[in-house]
Amino acid sequence: MKTLYSNFFSSLKARNLDLGHLFGLDIRLNRSRFDATLRTSHAFSVCFGRRSVRHSLLRPYYYSNMPEKKPFSRLPTDVVPVNYQLRLQPYLEKFTFDGNEQIEVQVKKSTDTVVLNSADIKVQEATFNSGSEEKPATVEYSEEDETVTLKFSSPLKVGYGLLSITFSGNLNSELRGFYRCLISGHDKGTSTDKDSKYGAVSMFAATDARRAFPCWDEPAVKASFDVTLVVPKDKVALSNMPVVNDSPLEGSTDWRVVQYDKTPIMSTYLLAFVVGEYDFVEAKDSDGVLIRVYTPVGKKEQGNFALEVAVKTLPFYKKYFKIAYPLPKMDLIAIADFAAGAMENWGLVTYRETALLIDPKNSSSAAKQWVALVVGHELAHQWFGNLVTMEWWTHLWLNEGFASFIEYLCVDHVFPEYDIWTQFVTNDLNRALDLDALNNSHPIEVAVGHPAEVDEIFDIISYSKGASVIRMLHDYIGDDSFRKGLHNYLNKFAYKNAFTEDLWEALAEASGKPVAKVMGVWTQKMGYPAIKVSEKQDGKNRVLTLEQEKFSADGKVSGDGLWMTPISISTSTSSGKAVKKVLLEKKTMTVTVENVKPNEWVKLNPGLVGLYRTRYSSNMLDKLLPAIKDKTIPPRDRLGLENDLFALSRAGETSAVDVLKVVEAFSGEDNYTVWSDLHSNLSELAGMLQYTDFYDDFKAFGRKLFKPIAEKLGWDPKEGESHLDAMLRGLVMGRLGGYGEQSTVEVARKRFEVHANGSSQLPADLRSAVYRTVLSNGGEQEFETLLKLFRAADLHEEKERIMRSLGAVKDEHLIQKVLEFSLSDEIRSQDTPFVIGGTCGSKVGRELAWKFVQDKWSVLHDRYKGGFLLARLIKSTTESFVTDDKAKEIEAFFKENPAPAAERTIQQSLENIQLSKTWLQRDQDAIKKFLKG
Repeated sequence: MKTLYSNFFSSLKARNLDLGHLFGLDIRLNRSRFDATLRTSHAFSVCFGRRSVRHSLLRPYYYSNMPEKKPFSRLPTDVVPVNYQLRLQPYLEKFTFDGNEQIEVQVKKSTDTVVLNSADIKVQEATFNSGSEEKPATVEYSEEDETVTLKFSSPLKVGYGLLSITFSGNLNSELRGFYRCLISGHDKGTSTDKDSKYGAVSMFAATDARRAFPCWDEPAVKASFDVTLVVPKDKVALSNMPVVNDSPLEGSTDWRVVQYDKTPIMSTYLLAFVVGEYDFVEAKDSDGVLIRVYTPVGKKEQGNFALEVAVKTLPFYKKYFKIAYPLPKMDLIAIADFAAGAMENWGLVTYRETALLIDPKNSSSAAKQWVALVVGHELAHQWFGNLVTMEWWTHLWLNEGFASFIEYLCVDHVFPEYDIWTQFVTNDLNRALDLDALNNSHPIEVAVGHPAEVDEIFDIISYSKGASVIRMLHDYIGDDSFRKGLHNYLNKFAYKNAFTEDLWEALAEASGKPVAKVMGVWTQKMGYPAIKVSEKQDGKNRVLTLEQEKFSADGKVSGDGLWMTPISISTSTSSGKAVKKVLLEKKTMTVTVENVKPNEWVKLNPGLVGLYRTRYSSNMLDKLLPAIKDKTIPPRDRLGLENDLFALSRAGETSAVDVLKVVEAFSGEDNYTVWSDLHSNLSELAGMLQYTDFYDDFKAFGRKLFKPIAEKLGWDPKEGESHLDAMLRGLVMGRLGGYGEQSTVEVARKRFEVHANGSSQLPADLRSAVYRTVLSNGGEQEFETLLKLFRAADLHEEKERIMRSLGAVKDEHLIQKVLEFSLSDEIRSQDTPFVIGGTCGSKVGRELAWKFVQDKWSVLHDRYKGGFLLARLIKSTTESFVTDDKAKEIEAFFKENPAPAAERTIQQSLENIQLSKTWLQRDQDAIKKFLKG
């Protein structure tokens, strides 16, 4: 599954620019080594009251009084499924569905009780037929455990039988399970609105298949599925496999019965159904697999780009894994109402519209790149996750970390001009480093028990840190060994389940290296090291002293700071390429680099493959600065240097002024990804400086920094310019507009005016920048004009661009209008957090947004309940404050209004507030003096 983090990673930290992003969730768990073969998860607990916390702010009564998570037991395995014959009939006008299933089961141990997962399902009848007799069952529900228990009058005998269940449920509005999807009109929340048209869609990851039919809803309990859908005759109906029969429902002229081929053995969360109105484009890949991209009616041309990517991607993965795609077809479909970015259902991948559809005239370069990455991510899952599945959610990172790594491998193959591996550094590696430096991070492998806990680990640690660890491992053992090991792993566990250790074993066997020993600490331990490096000249050689310790965002060293860290070293004469590789296993070590002249620089971590930060001695850093200015250091290494310095400054290990002096060395920079990372870090600093009396001086600094690259790029695209230059233009012009650069504001206003009246269309790459510039420097007229453009837009990408921009307004009255608009029927529920979060870029907007969340808490909580959208909304509206008073206010609110699914988020927000407050208090006088000088 692709979450929404990556979609906007390039500006994730840009709190004063674009807070229409969904943020990740993180809890720190205190646990012993989790053994996934256990049937319970008693071995861990959330560590609130017992955890040693450094800051008094983070010792609140709220967390010290948090209840322990109750023990959780997985389903009994006395009876397990072999095959489901599942039939569903959705009623799109009543928002309900009927279903029945005949489950071929194996009774492994005689029992009079069968326990299945079931939530929001009403069972009308359940029987068991062994062939010789049929037994009816009594039905008991556990709402808390999300189970249904079938009790029989006598024990079921060991062997095989047929469990038949008739049931019904609701097509909910919660974007999970089997839910309703608005096709056209406005969702009024009732089934009586005749102007609106609906479809039905499934979203079963992680644990919501149980909301569509009673089942063993655990990844390790695999079975095959024979699906039948009874649907209105005019609707498209899709499932994982091809249709084998499509005929009218007997006795009806309004319904048809669609039967699908049997699926492979697979987990319940990968099953999928879609009923609605769609067009499609299709092609076959080089291996003859039929690929279709389903789009809204009348928009089939918007599926062509994703089709192009998919047609190239499936054969790439077949060649890379040396295992063919095992299904006869691959459908990719754009869903109008969808909480996540995409979901890898086997053979029927579901996407948000913005993650699949590309309009040739109105889609930005960033949108195309995002679609390519998401398609690459989801198709990678067809092997890694679907063919071989993690045994339990503790090993979720095996699915998501791997797919988040290999999506870049795929996109680099299909679109080498994207320079996508450089973007990986800022999109994934740096995001992981930021989050994992918090005291409230968590290990990659988190012991998961109750289903309510699963959504909490679909976060940056599982995805981005997981991907970064895989990337580091790939570099450590080499591509040939990596591919050989993956092939052996996938072959051995095909149609089965696996543990992290199984992957390590396969890669170790292929490479001959101690993979489990090296990587175990990276997945089981929270955090990462900072490598302190100093040097001395020894004749023709340079002798480096390396020392590692845990890096913490607050600058305080705690816990075990030892990792087995692969270290690469480059020099002036081998820029970007390693001349020396070592494995740092102890606290310190000495490394000799041969043939380095006294005036030449030495740099650790070329290409930023290693998952660590580097603290250079002052003389080493001084030698690197000229190479930043003349760009003899490659882009990844340039951005790595400034990113480490910002992190060290936040931690109090170097002055913010020293960092700003280094930033000035980037005035001649021309690489998109380097600027993107600089922009994110400067925006985080700007968010704090809004609370000072010299914020205008900081904006002047920003104008001076960005002006040269803006003049070089100009406003108009140049013939033959790169994909990255197009993205850079939008970034730079948007940043100058945000800093109030007058000529930029004037040009933006003129271009907005002719765009709005239809005289001359803005290039898609510039629209966000122009929209935000005119709003932040305008008033009611500009706001109303943009609302008209929103209402006229037919492409959801454009609607999303506008809704994310609306919060840039400065007037309190207009900010309040944006907030109210977020809950109107013009905004799909999945997009509300984007609109609210977009107002948090200014000090005033932040205050109003947080108050709005408090005032509308019951509405927002009821709408999103335990899902990740609520937690991400909380994060975007709370984490950017800088005072103890605001932290106490946030803490008190959630004591009175508990949000269990956002426990991690709240804890992280409080920590981020403390970090920002400390950073501001420590450095603001020196920053003020520097900026005014």
